[in-house]
Amino acid sequence: MVFKRSIYKSPAQLRLMVAPGLATAASLDAVRDALVAGVTTLQLDELAEQAIIAAGGMPNFKLEHGYHHTICSSVNDEVVHGIPGSRIVQPGDIVSIDSGAILDGWNGDSARSFVLPDPARPELVAERQKLSDVTEQSLWHGIARLATAKHLNEVGEAVEDHILSQGEYGILTDYIGHGIGRRMHEEPPVFNYRVRAKGPEVKPGLVVAIEPMVVLGDPETYVKDDGWTVATEDGSAAAHWEHSVAVHKDGIWVLTAADGGAAGLAPFGITPTPIA
Repeated sequence: MVFKRSIYKSPAQLRLMVAPGLATAASLDAVRDALVAGVTTLQLDELAEQAIIAAGGMPNFKLEHGYHHTICSSVNDEVVHGIPGSRIVQPGDIVSIDSGAILDGWNGDSARSFVLPDPARPELVAERQKLSDVTEQSLWHGIARLATAKHLNEVGEAVEDHILSQGEYGILTDYIGHGIGRRMHEEPPVFNYRVRAKGPEVKPGLVVAIEPMVVLGDPETYVKDDGWTVATEDGSAAAHWEHSVAVHKDGIWVLTAADGGAAGLAPFGITPTPIA
């Protein structure tokens, strides 16, 4: 007889997921503070690794077969899974950084997008900043829905509704969010758009990584010759935002936000509750 592993964590397991979430957030803070024109994506990778180690963790992306870096750094038309290297970040670039940490056998996973200033191209910067803002806000709409949802796939409805209300944007459907825990990628799938199925019940113990990926043009993508980097077919810019979020008996807690998601959820009238 085959027993299916439950997707729900115990209160003790949820508590163990707080530290890797904070280590992941620290790595992204380190990247944010160092991200200026002229820096290489490999330098950002090194800073992210140092931050995770300083927090007592290890980079979990390095545990993915064939991957050897702490972060994924995706620039401009690259949506996700970009490999850090000698590429120099330029003014006006939109840079998406995905990072994760493992600590005591438990995982964190989060992503943010950053737009570098470029006084020579203010319209380009404004367009890309709005793309990033729309993507980030769609993430918070999804997290806010998780706080009240009966079933997980309500999250995708909230994400899609916000994105479509903001203009003509493309939502990736080939890449979605996921459960997270002992492994970085677990069941259940977390969609960023409407699906017919309801998905699993939202109840204490559910931990998911919600991660909308949005583009300025057509959402069709391809994988570059390096076998990892996913880029848009039409060359349009992309943004990626992600948080790992836990549902517990007293509410929700954004594991990869230092404040548990308080600032992001405030506009929705939701106060996250620490995991007891």
